[in-house]
Amino acid sequence: MTNTILLIEDDPAIAQSLRTGLERESFTVVWKASGGEGIHHAQKSPPHLILLDVRLPDGSGFDFCRQMRQMGMRQPILMLTVQHEEMDKVLGLEMGADDYITKPFGLRELLSRIRAQLRRAYGELSNAEANTIYINDLAIDLTRSQVTRGGETISLTPTEFRLLVYLARHRGQALSRGQIVEAVWGYSADPESERTVNVHIRRLREKIEPEPGRPALLLTVPGIGYRLANE
Repeated sequence: MTNTILLIEDDPAIAQSLRTGLERESFTVVWKASGGEGIHHAQKSPPHLILLDVRLPDGSGFDFCRQMRQMGMRQPILMLTVQHEEMDKVLGLEMGADDYITKPFGLRELLSRIRAQLRRAYGELSNAEANTIYINDLAIDLTRSQVTRGGETISLTPTEFRLLVYLARHRGQALSRGQIVEAVWGYSADPESERTVNVHIRRLREKIEPEPGRPALLLTVPGIGYRLANE
């Protein structure tokens, strides 16, 4: 089955270049030049992955990312950010993006990021040995990619879900940020990607910890990374 990518980018030259390169790699690419058009199309014809530019003529890509998550869209979102604007990257992740890539970038790097997101969103979790993982009062349903507590669903992005599953499968084990990047994002770690882990951990704590400021479940291991508590 061909994977469909929704590209939301206002620059026609960049959009055409990306479309040509991705279609050469057997992806189906739908291009929309504004955030509003992109959201409208995603509602009618859900894509497998969304490439979302930060700078759009009808608003900020951050806002459109947040809207899509609030509307229940769970596809991986990869944001296209401007080089050296660190706040863009962090804010994108805070709004629910799964990953980012800075302009200018090469097609090979973009393809690597896209394939890693697709593989983890639609491939690996379906091969899990157990259908549900229980962590204290949390139930992680691997079949439906859903987390519940007391019957109430906790809304997680695809990356937050994969992160929680990875930690749950290694419960009690101290995991470095590099290990987490390679397992959850699918590429080798660097300083920027390790900061990405910190942002997602913070977002995950806000959703699963009763007191996010005093985490009892998702713990920091000084000098190493993070671990999920045994009890």
